Amino acid sequence: MSRLALPYRTPPAAVVKAGDWLLIVEGEEVPLPEALGDWDYRTDVELRRSVEVDVRGARAGAGLHEDARLALAAIWTATGSNLRGAMRRTTFSGDGVRTVDLHAVLPGSDLGGVLTLETVLVLSAPGSGSAPFAPRRAGSVLWSDQASLRLQGDAPQFPMTIIDFTHTSFPDGAAWHLQIGPDLESAAMGSLLLLINERCEAVATAFANAAKPRPQDRAVLETVYADCARVMLEHALRQESFTDEADFPEDSLGATLLDLFHRLFPDSSVRDRRMRLERSPSLFGSELQAAVRIFQEA
Repeated sequence: MSRLALPYRTPPAAVVKAGDWLLIVEGEEVPLPEALGDWDYRTDVELRRSVEVDVRGARAGAGLHEDARLALAAIWTATGSNLRGAMRRTTFSGDGVRTVDLHAVLPGSDLGGVLTLETVLVLSAPGSGSAPFAPRRAGSVLWSDQASLRLQGDAPQFPMTIIDFTHTSFPDGAAWHLQIGPDLESAAMGSLLLLINERCEAVATAFANAAKPRPQDRAVLETVYADCARVMLEHALRQESFTDEADFPEDSLGATLLDLFHRLFPDSSVRDRRMRLERSPSLFGSELQAAVRIFQEA
């Protein structure tokens, strides 16, 4: 639990009894790990925890009148997508110990990077009176705690959508297109979007079956991922700011591309690969095929 130096009274920590966050995997509840090594954007994250609040004790500890209303909220934030949202908000009035079951299924397409889970007890309405130094503004934090889960994996981690290319500027016969933003400092999840042409049944079906791919689906997915890696690295190598020494923000597009580069070419420098791309793009493409191990058993 985090205890901040706030300019108003707060209740003792004992007024809130928060259970551990649990990760639900295939119906089984497990303690929240530090990281999910096999996560990708197709995997939703289901979470649960139980929180008990002594409403009367919280009011008394903060010097609030008995008609003050409190609220418990859980908020998630994902660094990879720069998105955040509320899992639940429950308002308390009256007295007694109240139990709140926090439960949510967070769409994988909204996540990435580090997922932060913050639970807060706040003042919802100050009521008719209060003691000196009691909180007076709605939203004042009376108690909070925070947990985090790093989402990581080997699969490309960016949003994907299936659309009909006939309604876009892309060629009708193209099976997919990776959109990539120009700003290496921006969040990776907001800079990358994989578009799948629904008219290409083999590719659309492969992504629909991505959680449990058939052999033919796996071949298609490997082909798409290899092409995405090519587009991403060619995009990176054509930008002067992309160097081995570059210090991009965590979970930014630049950091994601630099991590991909070093995973695929651990014994090579950015300068060497940039020269290869400029002087012999076909050889660069073949070396990238070998690096991603397309159609090879892991």
